[in-house]
Amino acid sequence: SWNFCSTFRLQLPFSVELSISLYSFNWCQRLSIRVTMSFDLKTDAGLKTFNDALATQAFATGFVLSGEDSNLFESLKAAPDAKKFANVARWYKNIASYEKKERSEWPGATTSAAAEKDDDEDIDLFGSDSEDEEKAKQTADRLREYAAKKAKKAGPIAKSNIIFDVKPWDDTIDVKDIEAAVRGIEMDGLVWGAGKIMPVAFGIMKLQICCVVEDDKVSTDALEESITGFEDLVQSIDVVAFNKV
Repeated sequence: SWNFCSTFRLQLPFSVELSISLYSFNWCQRLSIRVTMSFDLKTDAGLKTFNDALATQAFATGFVLSGEDSNLFESLKAAPDAKKFANVARWYKNIASYEKKERSEWPGATTSAAAEKDDDEDIDLFGSDSEDEEKAKQTADRLREYAAKKAKKAGPIAKSNIIFDVKPWDDTIDVKDIEAAVRGIEMDGLVWGAGKIMPVAFGIMKLQICCVVEDDKVSTDALEESITGFEDLVQSIDVVAFNKV
């Protein structure tokens, strides 16, 4: 029997930590590989690397939102150039649709949720112990401000991440035309994510595309009807994954 364990660090426009553990007992073998990636979006090289990664995935770590998306978003001072980094620009628009407090609650986010509180600690609800009339007035004003803030505070927006498989009628249809048509669908609360072309069979390709929707604004049935409405291009549509975010 034998075993082997090692860790490698690669210095690229993004950082990669690769840990490999290999075990063998008698005829049983086990290979375990863990890859952790983080991107530096402060340089064009880092943005290009992230842009290339988003060509095959919706978010920083795959198809599920994580703290890495929140951290990367916070590292950007403004939206990236959509002409140079189209995938990053689309990702940025998606992440920007979430409130900062929501992003701070994603697993692994370094943004402190404390920064998003209603500044309750900055409001002295009880004022001074003095019976001075001016102090009493200030206390009343602060109470009104506090009540107004609490009244305006909105609850978290329920959203879902959906991955569709969109299939053409035959191999004479360009799947890029299907993607262009699908991305042309605009709804309040709908943000399209990454898309990729994948083989089906007999030379026929399909489009797999991701989107994030606000549950209260976008009906999944209505979205599917809009896609299948391109009758000359689309033969069928399937939901590959449906996750709450």
